[in-house]
Amino acid sequence: MSNPQDDNQISAVTSAQLARIADHGIYASATALDPAAANLAEALVATLNGTADQPLLPPELQQLVDQVRAKATIGFPWITAHDGVRLSAFSIRLDGDEPRPVVIVPSGWTPLGWSIFAYAYLRLALRGYHVLAYTPRGMGLTFPLSNGTYIDAPFTSGGTIDVAGPDDWADGSTVIDHALEHFGPSKVAFLGESYGSGISQLVAAHDPGDRVDAVVALSTWGNLATSIHDNGTRHLKAVDALVKFTGGPKERKFDPATLRLLEDFEAGRNIDAVLAWGSERAPASYTGQTNARNIPTFFSNTWHETLFPVNQVVEHFERLTVPKHLNLWIGDHAAPEGAGLTIPFSGPNLPVEEAFAWLDHHVLGADNGVSEWPAVNSQVMFTYRTRTDPDTGENVITEPAVREPHSSWADVTTSTERWYLTSVGSDSRDGGLAKEAETGWKREFTAGRLTEATAVDEIITTGQAEWNGNPKTYPTDKFERQHLAVWTTGPLDAAAGSAARRVRGVPELTLTVRSTADSVTLVAYLFDVGPDDTARIITHEPLTLTDLTPGADHTATWRLQAAGYDVAAGHRLMLAVNSKDKLYSDALTDAGTDSATTTITSVDGEAAHLMLPLG
Repeated sequence: MSNPQDDNQISAVTSAQLARIADHGIYASATALDPAAANLAEALVATLNGTADQPLLPPELQQLVDQVRAKATIGFPWITAHDGVRLSAFSIRLDGDEPRPVVIVPSGWTPLGWSIFAYAYLRLALRGYHVLAYTPRGMGLTFPLSNGTYIDAPFTSGGTIDVAGPDDWADGSTVIDHALEHFGPSKVAFLGESYGSGISQLVAAHDPGDRVDAVVALSTWGNLATSIHDNGTRHLKAVDALVKFTGGPKERKFDPATLRLLEDFEAGRNIDAVLAWGSERAPASYTGQTNARNIPTFFSNTWHETLFPVNQVVEHFERLTVPKHLNLWIGDHAAPEGAGLTIPFSGPNLPVEEAFAWLDHHVLGADNGVSEWPAVNSQVMFTYRTRTDPDTGENVITEPAVREPHSSWADVTTSTERWYLTSVGSDSRDGGLAKEAETGWKREFTAGRLTEATAVDEIITTGQAEWNGNPKTYPTDKFERQHLAVWTTGPLDAAAGSAARRVRGVPELTLTVRSTADSVTLVAYLFDVGPDDTARIITHEPLTLTDLTPGADHTATWRLQAAGYDVAAGHRLMLAVNSKDKLYSDALTDAGTDSATTTITSVDGEAAHLMLPLG
């Protein structure tokens, strides 16, 4: 979005821009919004605040604006927080004296603040809600000036970013106060995406007046601590992307204490303090309060989430006793709902429509079938049908992926299957995955190098391609066996319908490792390998072990991220283990060491194995 001091004319939104958002989502990368999405936000805001000096919107969007204007008053208030910080906000107040509920929308972690989802606010207003959206403190574009000072965009809030801390909880309650004073709502709901979803849960749990009647949390987290540090491994790439995506220099966006904490996290020091900070900002830390308030809560997340991995959301969800629902989708952060909150679709965008239906039932009182929904509804990777677009060469989804309803997360996994790691597999270069245990073998590799076996090419955009029908393919013959170890099954026979294995739930890996160093990182990847030796990733997870005795065996067990995946008949399962992934910290880099030798083995009494969940 342009500098507020610039005189650049806003571009009219084109059908090509809308098509781009529909096809590629709202992100150009983990640290940049797609220019089409930014231009759309700017055009909508200019049209809504009356500063557009020419028509900027296509007919469908202009009609939506006109419909809302005919029944509501649009405002751009500033809300003053308890400590004097001013929060930029956007409001739609429905006309008439009939009491109506309000949906409060704290924006996501985005330089455009509340403006990016202006389309969604208009949709909510037509459904019968007052709307009050705001940018959390510190977020939003900040432009440097030649005199060394800064100027903020109109949607940028004051203060510094509290990262969903106590100041953000208090701000949420202040926004509720504003809504009660200016709208007189019948009920109060919070809807958030990404950063706004965590804030929504935390405000609901902490509001002194217990005034939140329902929550929608899209691309959310349950435990911020384990989202950024789990199994002894720091999620460096995710945190780095977030720090670079606030809208301004980190020295201006964060207070000194938070800057020190971020520096400690990056350096791998004072981790206990980092984890305590993250736990304070974890909705999972306040499950008891949420349960006591019985706040209906809707969750939506993705299998291959790189910012807030799926396991911590599932664990939080399972501990809640409130009316609740969990959707799990193909893709990565914001891929399912990002475009649906931003532009109109020719058909329903289910991730958004189901979120709105949840509000309609629990806030408007609509009898719309939500009360009969299963607790969990999961897409199965990658069961959509596609065709190849002759112009782009990309796949286009012609039939959506299968979704499976379950009465609880516990019902997703109905059995488990143990695959033992063995010395020889179907490829002579690799080990095997077999039904009988084998011990005494070893596989060695040189640790400290990135490999072709990797979780994603890029945060967010790899998962966006998955969501659109183009999952990443891996040429397994290029996996660098000198820097990783591989185990495979033979071709699998069909076991249930057309699927050879219905992976459902959380895989678990046990193996014995020794290293020439006193610490080691292992990153485990589970792949589905086709007859042509190309693979798609099912799931992965890193583990870092420290304070080891060099050359001594250490047996470790860790859980990979949950998955819902159908492995086709004739395909093989492949387990790859390396020492380094660009998403994470690794032991050798932390120790200032270039390389070491890692040996994987299987010992008597605790044979190396993969526990595969089935459903």
